[in-house]
Order: sequence, then C-alpha cells, then structure tokens
Amino acid sequence: MATYNDEGVVLRTFKLGESDRVITLLTRQHGLVRAVAKGVRRTSSRFGARLEPFSQVDVQIVERRSLGIITQAVSRQLLGQPLLGDYPRYTAAAAMAETASRLVPEEGTPAVQQYRLLTGALRALSAGTADGQRPAPMILDSYLLRALATAGYAPVLDGCAACGRPGPQPFFSPQAGGLVCAGCRPPGAAAIGPASLAYLGALLAGRWEATRTVPAAVADQASGLVAAFANWQLERSLRSLAHVER
Repeated sequence: MATYNDEGVVLRTFKLGESDRVITLLTRQHGLVRAVAKGVRRTSSRFGARLEPFSQVDVQIVERRSLGIITQAVSRQLLGQPLLGDYPRYTAAAAMAETASRLVPEEGTPAVQQYRLLTGALRALSAGTADGQRPAPMILDSYLLRALATAGYAPVLDGCAACGRPGPQPFFSPQAGGLVCAGCRPPGAAAIGPASLAYLGALLAGRWEATRTVPAAVADQASGLVAAFANWQLERSLRSLAHVER
C-alpha cells in the first residue's frame, strides 16, 4: 500500500462506526480526497481536533482500494476556529467548502489553483470584521466567481454571452452564462446596471480597492446574481447557500 504526504483543507466530516470519521479534504497535489481518520472521536485521539472543518493541515495518507487511512495530521492553521461564533462567516465558509467539493474531481490530480483560492478565502473570513476586513458575503461572492472561472465557468462580463455582441449589456442571465443583449434576453434575465456590473468585475478579478465604497443595494443585487449563476453552473443548488446571511 502506497503512502503519500500532502497539505489540505478539511471540507467536511462524518461519523463512521463508534470512534472513526470520514474526512473529505481538498488537497494541493491530490485534489479531492476522502479518507478515514481512525479513533479521532475518542478523547485520547492524537489529532482529532486538527481534522475539524476548515482546518488547514499537513496529512499523511495510506492509499487503499476504497477509502484511504489518515495516519498523521499536523496543523498548519485552524481556520475554522475563529468562525465558530460568527454565523454569517461560518455559513459562508460552508458554502465555499461545498463549492470546492463540487468543482474538484476525485482523480488524484493536483488542484493547486482551487486550493489557493479556498485557503485564501478562508483566511479572509477568519480574519473577522475588524480593521476594515471585508464582509462575509463579499468574500463568498468573490470566491464563487473565481473558483467557477478557474474550473472553466467564468461569467461573460464584456459582451453578450449568446451572440457575442461586444461591450456592456443591460441584462444578466445565469442560463446564458453572463451578460446578454436585449435581442438575446431569455425569460428570467435580470436587468443589471453599470455599478453592479463593475462590482461583479471587481469581485472576479480580486480588485478589492474597487469594492470598498459599493452601496448595499449594488452588493445585494450582485450577491443574488452570483448565487443564481453558481447554482446554475453546478447543475444543482448549493444547499449551504440557503443558510448564508446576505
């Protein structure tokens, strides 16, 4: 049985038997990994607390035909700990973890960009709201757009997604893949103003300086569009998004 080492973020856990847990991780070099951590629910466990959701860890895993076995876990950063008493930030982190688990294939292939995006977003969430830190919905919306773009689902924001007509367009359609012109507008497409469009572009590009003075109404509209776009591209709704406070 082969053994490998990698760094990863715990996306979710669930109980197995009387004392074990199945841990789902997004790892840098092996993508989405599910493995068993034996005995972690016992009070005497050596690394149970290190394998809580949103923790960043160095792990050693023994490969098996079904689920691997985690034989070692060393904490890099307990990113979930600062979120436990903050419902908006915890639910935003949960939505990020669910998105990552949908976008990264279980093929043992590197997922470096997705890993960096997730760890960066979780660090921003765990920093809290002090000292001008960004609000949780803004961090989540930026993560969703950038993670989808990395996976090949970037929204079209510089022309009509249907006919290719260049330039800003007045409507946004999740089904069409982004902006659409008046002639291509499908049923249900939302009108989008220049401020909301500029804000979406800033979130997608990570231009944080352009998001500091965005009116609440603009941010709220953009959040709704991002959520609709993410749910459509992922083919079924993200369950965690229903609990996110926007």
